[in-house]
Amino acid sequence: MKFITYLENISGVGIYPMISLILFFVFFVVVTYFVFKTDPSLIEKYENIPFNDSNQ
Repeated sequence: MKFITYLENISGVGIYPMISLILFFVFFVVVTYFVFKTDPSLIEKYENIPFNDSNQ
């Protein structure tokens, strides 16, 4: 028996792709909001972490 046959027997299985799409879209919007609202000096600090020798 193929996997698609199992999925056809589950009632309401069509809602799962929609839930996944909504979760992805919400995550994408939250990350985009964070990127645009973050202070540029904080981003510059994060950019320079690999070059900062004070961590060792």
